[in-house]
Amino acid sequence: MTMREERFSVPLNLKQVRITDEFWHREQELVRTEVIPYQWEALNDHIPDAAPSFCMHNFKAAGKMMKEKKKKGNAYVEPTYTFRGFEALPEDAEHPEEDRFYGFVFQDTDFSKWIEAVAYSLTQHPDEALEKIADEAIDVVCAAQLENGYLDTYYIINGMDKAFTNLRDHHELYCLGHLVEGAVAYYEATGKDKLLKAACRFADYVDSYFGPKEGQCKGYPGHEIAEMALVRLYQVTGKEKYLKLSQFFLQQRGTQPYYFDTEEEVRASYAGGKVIPNKNPMRYAYHQAHKTVYAQDEAVGHAVRAVYLYSGMADVARLTKDEKMLEACERLWDSITKEKLYITGGIGGTHLGEAFSFPFDLPNDTAYSETCAAIGLAFFARRMLEIKPDRKYADVMELALYNTVLSGMALDGKSFFYVNPLEVVPEACHKDERKFHVKPVRQKWFGCACCPPNIARIVSSVPSYAYTENDDTLWVHLYMGSKLTKKVGNKELQLTVTTRMPWEGSALLEVTTEENTGIEATISLRIPGWTEEEKSSILVKHQGNKKNMTRVSEDGYVYLSGVWESGDTIEVTFPMEVQMVSADTRVRENVGKVAFMRGPVTYCMEEIDNGKDLHLCRVDVDSIEKVRIEKNTELGLPLMFLKVPGKRDKKVEGEGLYTKYKQSELIPTELTFVPYFVWNNRGEGEMSVWVRV
Repeated sequence: MTMREERFSVPLNLKQVRITDEFWHREQELVRTEVIPYQWEALNDHIPDAAPSFCMHNFKAAGKMMKEKKKKGNAYVEPTYTFRGFEALPEDAEHPEEDRFYGFVFQDTDFSKWIEAVAYSLTQHPDEALEKIADEAIDVVCAAQLENGYLDTYYIINGMDKAFTNLRDHHELYCLGHLVEGAVAYYEATGKDKLLKAACRFADYVDSYFGPKEGQCKGYPGHEIAEMALVRLYQVTGKEKYLKLSQFFLQQRGTQPYYFDTEEEVRASYAGGKVIPNKNPMRYAYHQAHKTVYAQDEAVGHAVRAVYLYSGMADVARLTKDEKMLEACERLWDSITKEKLYITGGIGGTHLGEAFSFPFDLPNDTAYSETCAAIGLAFFARRMLEIKPDRKYADVMELALYNTVLSGMALDGKSFFYVNPLEVVPEACHKDERKFHVKPVRQKWFGCACCPPNIARIVSSVPSYAYTENDDTLWVHLYMGSKLTKKVGNKELQLTVTTRMPWEGSALLEVTTEENTGIEATISLRIPGWTEEEKSSILVKHQGNKKNMTRVSEDGYVYLSGVWESGDTIEVTFPMEVQMVSADTRVRENVGKVAFMRGPVTYCMEEIDNGKDLHLCRVDVDSIEKVRIEKNTELGLPLMFLKVPGKRDKKVEGEGLYTKYKQSELIPTELTFVPYFVWNNRGEGEMSVWVRV
């Protein structure tokens, strides 16, 4: 597509918007009051019976080393510790050794994602006590930084002689990316720049080490995120070198000879060994480094890495007006959404590599569908919206947010799903090695704890997914109750949004301006893909009377332009019918099955409502008009359950493992479907999104 700069936008500043509706305000308060404090305890290894993090331990250990070196009057340059690989704390050890690194090579990012969630939360709800804890944590982190700016505790503790020698697997640039994201967010929320300065120093060191100049390293991240993080650093500092570094990483990726081959050969030569050549042309598909970014046309490899990369590509494409990179983004978007997307907004069909599978391979009971991958898909969608406001991006962003993202966290905020399957039989999860990655209950924490803090940061920043803006236009991508301010020149247009989404398809937007002042601007409203557009209505009124505004419809958005005054309202009505959905017949697992959706919410059956053996359930399609919507509050929040006419196959047991076929005897029943994001909040049991007809 051709770029139109007049349609470019950026997320609304979080300080300019407050979420007020009962749905997302509850989620944000849950993150603020439960998740952020809980995760802080987890980062400090204070959660009984939960996998330890070691995150803050590692920063303290590295900081202690820096302090000791400064006492001796010399900077930390050469390694003084024997290089060690990954080491977990022995099960029988009560306390980790003070000078040892524990956990995964990317353990530092647990802090970075936590501080980012804290920052977003502070914009919505100032909290002096939380800010004090965050400031003290930042002091610990900054104390670990080397004088040259390097900040990765894995190498600071284990020995700098191996730094940047394994970009494919050792995540230093991934750690940089998350540090930058957290630092920028905290600076924008509080105005405090200590962590931002530390992030800039690390980025400056990386910029001096990597690049196109002679003598600079020609590598790129094995696990992407630095690409989009460096864009944020450029935007907050105005320093173009950060944008150029992101662009370098993107354009270097997948060029030949493959850098990951080169670094492996160098490592082998140091060890006195030799690399056996790997001629598989897809050998770096897992890292999305098998082709240049311009040539990629299918979403492959590790799903989280992929959508982080695509998000960075979209950012750089917009800021550098790179049409070819945007074309690649479009191809990759189509690959995901037309061939590899679950009805829950999840991505990643296989646990092997936590990866995308081949087109239309979307198994339900072995789905990986990592929480982080759905979050990354929302990142990608919003960045595409910033280039071109098109309903197709917002529809998918909304689908991911209301389903897989929220499914990743229990309703009490104290346990989490890493994997989000679409079908669960607990016995299989416990006994079948092929399904060990699927957990029938949420976990308190993970040794590889990328998902919980990722949920916290996206929920805390969800207003930036609902609204974007440019000089004179405000885009409403998601409908959520809120109060916001849109600056137009030196004037302020205030908007109050009232809605009960996702349960009711209506919203009221009320305009307030300065006394006796009209503001010329455009408000652009998305018409969701899940509604019947011809039955939808968007009415502009002034003090109850119809008001004429210039109206343009484009790519699923209605642009309302003119002079806005206090007393103006926009009444939005979107019919929200229950939809019975079938899959493309190339999705073999779902042939002869249907799923249910209402608005952006995907539904599922649970054993607690429907009994065991959900595979015996069928939908009575001849009576589907009798579907009932039932309000339910048993889980502590208002929800809409579906009551669907159904049938159940009568069990046939004890007649032999195989018998002559005879038509099943069907028993009429009523099936209960609950929103997918709340499943497994009432105990362990079977679950299924898809049901036979």
